[in-house]
Parts: sequence; C-alpha cells; structure tokens
Amino acid sequence: MHLLTVVGNRPQFIKAWPFSQAASQAGIEEILLHTGQHYDTELSSVFFSELKLKEPRYNLYAKNKSGAEQLESMVPGIEQAIQEVKPDWVVVFGDTNSTLAGALAASNTRTPLAHIEAGLRSHDLSMPEEFNRILTDRLSQALFCPSALAVENLAKEEICQEVHEVGDVMRDVARLISPLIQKQSTAISDHKLEPDNYLLLTIHRQANTAPDPLKRIAEATGRIDETVIFPVHPRTQKVIEQHQIKFSPKVRLIQPLGLLDFTALLQKAKVILTDSGGIQKEAYWHNVPCITLRDTTEWPETIDAGWNCLVGTDIEKIVNSISTVNPGPQKKNLYGNGHTAETIVNLLTTISNR
Repeated sequence: MHLLTVVGNRPQFIKAWPFSQAASQAGIEEILLHTGQHYDTELSSVFFSELKLKEPRYNLYAKNKSGAEQLESMVPGIEQAIQEVKPDWVVVFGDTNSTLAGALAASNTRTPLAHIEAGLRSHDLSMPEEFNRILTDRLSQALFCPSALAVENLAKEEICQEVHEVGDVMRDVARLISPLIQKQSTAISDHKLEPDNYLLLTIHRQANTAPDPLKRIAEATGRIDETVIFPVHPRTQKVIEQHQIKFSPKVRLIQPLGLLDFTALLQKAKVILTDSGGIQKEAYWHNVPCITLRDTTEWPETIDAGWNCLVGTDIEKIVNSISTVNPGPQKKNLYGNGHTAETIVNLLTTISNR
C-alpha cells in the first residue's frame, strides 16, 4: 500500500509528523505533497527541519493566492501527482483549502480519500473551514474522527460507512514533543520569562484579522496586568501595519515560532488566548486554561471540561475571563491515548485488504 499525503499549513505539517512515522513503521510508502498554502520559513520549512519530516516530492507554491483562487490553483497539481503516483489512498488533514483541494482532486481522479479529523463541526457556516469540513467529509471513503461527538455529527448528516472514532493525532504530538523540548528549546530563557507569570496570544483567523476585531483584542490585552507574548502570524502582521494598530508595551510582538519553542511557551503559560482550533486542545493536554477568541468551537468537550471558554472579541469578556477562568481539578482523557496515528494506519491497511 502507498499513500499520497496532502499538507499545506503549519498544523498539517505537525499532524503529518506522527502519521508519517506510523506509516513508515508499518512498511507503507508515503509520498508527501506540499500545496504551498504556507511557504514562509516561519510557517513551513522550520517544521520540516525541527521534526525531521522528509522533504515533499511535490511542491505547488500556492501561497500568493487566497480563497477560491488558491483552491482552484491547487487541484490540478494534486490531480497530476495522483496520476503519476497512483496511490491507494489520498490522505488529508483538517479543514483548510489544502484539505478540500486534496479531496476534490481525489474525487476527480476516483482515488479513495481518507480524512483525518473528520466530523468536526463549529455549526458556523460563515467560517470557510466549516464548508471545507463538510464537503471533505462527503467526499471521503474513510473518515477518522477524534471524538464520539464527531461521529455523531456525521451520523446526523447520514454519513456512516467507514466512520471510525480513533482520537486525535495532535494527542500523539503532545506525547512525542516533550522530550524534544527539554533537549532543544530555550524559549523560556530566551524571552526572559517566568513560568506561570505570562500569557500567550495567537490570532490568525480571517474574522479576527479584520481591523475592528483586531483593535478590540489590542485594547483588551492592554488592560491585562501580566506580560503577553504574541507570536504574530504574517496575515495578522500585515493588518497591524496597514491600520497602525497599537498594542500595549506589556504585549510583546515577536516573530512566529517553530513547534518546539511555541509549545515550550505554551506549557509554562498562565493562560492562552487564541482563535486557533488546534491550540484549544494543546492547551488542554498541557494543563493550561484557554480563552478562545471566537463565538464557536469545534472542540466543545474542552468547554464542558472547564478548561476552555468562548469570549469572541468582546473587550470586557476577554478581560474578565483572565481572572475568572478556573478549571476544575478533574480532567478527562480527551481525544485518544497518544497512539492515534498507529490506529489510523492499521485501519487503512485493513480497509484496503478487504
């Protein structure tokens, strides 16, 4: 069996790490295709070097496009790769334009599609990611869900064949990364931080990088007493510069970080404020309370567990949540046992052999 794995942005590079390891250990040939959705050093190549991911055989360089234009530019290149490689499966992760492009290319070439992180729903159709999730799930022949709720979401949409609750490959990453951080990261000392005495902020969603919500976030973080470390996404940086959005001196704007340094800062933060879906889970696994700068989430289990709260970009809610977030002492083992990638590889093998 051999696979064509489609990746295009930071979270997908990270998710590909344990999956590629599991595929290699099972003797499966995996070919990596990089759509180029992110091709900056800080958001792309640093993850290949840090995690020792093999270099992609295919690079599509789609980063200078956006939206539908970006999606349309990816599909022909992925189709061509499929025709050359003739994989048993096309594998996609998550909910980006790269995900949907891989799904459309697989469908167009009648190649079986495996979707990792299937069944997630924010129930917010204003998010491009929600549309990508729904359509990718409908095009998939194997759907690997991180939770029972994701399975239920698919059942409500009458998607029931080859749906498997397997956990989350990012749980595998959380298990694998701590030893590497101890050996390789000096981020805490480099930024002269004291553990549990700073907040971490990330903003990259399209809705939050419009000028008005970004100004509200800037005002809210200016009213926080603690130091706030803010690795700035290139999209966010552009808006900050174009609209001259000012952050408090207590908010330290720094360059994007690699996975090891970012996770090192996350592990020791007092609280994280984010609009990322994946970071909500990472915070949970590393025992860090999360304040989500959105009105919806694909990960409601973290809300139910008391480790995450939704505040949108309301200034008062953001400020008040810093002092009121108080997770309970009991934690559930959410989203698997840290061996999800191995489970997925075994299931793909089983399905292929039927």
